[in-house]
Amino acid sequence: MTQKTDVAIVGGGIIGLATAFRLSERRPELKLTILEKEAELAYHQTGHNSGVLHSGIYYRPGSLRAKNCREGKKAMEAFCEKQGIAYELCGKVIVAVDESELPNLERIYERGQANGVVCEMIEQERLRELEPHAAGVKAIHVPEAGIVDYKQVCQTLANLVSERGATIETSARVTGIERSNGSVILQSGVGDIEAKYTVTCAGLQCDRVAKMSGSMPESKIVPFRGEYYELKPEAEHLCRTLIYPVPDPKFPFLGVHFTKMIHGGVECGPNAVLAFAREGYRKTDINFSDLFESLTYPGFLKMASRHWKTGFGEMWRSFSKQAFVKALQRLMPEITGDQLEAAPAGVRAQALGRDGKLVDDFVIEESDRIVNVCNAPSPAATSSLNIGKLIVDKLLKQMD
Repeated sequence: MTQKTDVAIVGGGIIGLATAFRLSERRPELKLTILEKEAELAYHQTGHNSGVLHSGIYYRPGSLRAKNCREGKKAMEAFCEKQGIAYELCGKVIVAVDESELPNLERIYERGQANGVVCEMIEQERLRELEPHAAGVKAIHVPEAGIVDYKQVCQTLANLVSERGATIETSARVTGIERSNGSVILQSGVGDIEAKYTVTCAGLQCDRVAKMSGSMPESKIVPFRGEYYELKPEAEHLCRTLIYPVPDPKFPFLGVHFTKMIHGGVECGPNAVLAFAREGYRKTDINFSDLFESLTYPGFLKMASRHWKTGFGEMWRSFSKQAFVKALQRLMPEITGDQLEAAPAGVRAQALGRDGKLVDDFVIEESDRIVNVCNAPSPAATSSLNIGKLIVDKLLKQMD
């Protein structure tokens, strides 16, 4: 029997749940149904998130990432305060380890100023006060950066929307989407759902689900696995806050860094290597269909030809702990391999254009009765409550 709903949301990660929360706030009379293909919510990118409350310092001024990160961070802090969720504004330093990195450090500082981020350029002496074990000639101090548990945020969001009458279906993989007589019919693992409107925010599968809905995304998701180590308890004193390197502006990832975590411990990493499956969290996870799709995609081949040296270094660090430690030692010279233990990996859904350029902003596309989130990279978790608001604005325009 077909279930009927006003709005169906495909994806039970933080974007889907934040959208349901924002919609239930503004239109509590609407019937909402959330469809999550896994047996639990927040299983993929949200559940493997390092838990950073990003400040918005890196992002191009005026971009959706910059705007939504700033507003979303405030909204997330207010939400956590109201719901009793622990978070900490522990601060962050972005460290130039030598003179050659100073121009890029200055560029990041200028972006921070343009985006309204509270940040300060500091000299070596002040860096030593904040992070005694970090190496660097100069740094940016971002006191408002913080940490939180996004899985706990998701569970709270789920509880709140359930209390407001939303239906959350797990083990409900969507296998088909059709428009019919002014409705959207979703074939799913829990039967057919007939919705007046649909939002898709399927993370690692977002391009495939968007295509299923009749959209033709301009980019394809290529999965990159981020591998981490964790400091053993006796070495946790080496890092007090968040310690980041100056990122390479030609490469989309931030480089290996140190992240204090809200429940204790310090994460080190990640490197970034092509995952052999969209949901491939281990080196041995291979989905030949996913891998073939990545390796034959013109955008990936162009990107790989441009960045093969960097890519080779990332792969080498994946297989050599010694090489990984060496990368960490640029920021923290005294760290040793015996102070590190392996930690769970994550997979990043990186949208890549056919021209080989990485899509560096949020992409939200809409058509009749459907809104598709086609790219939501970091800082999506920080920004989620504001992204949810943005999606709801688009939905309500169609409804009204």
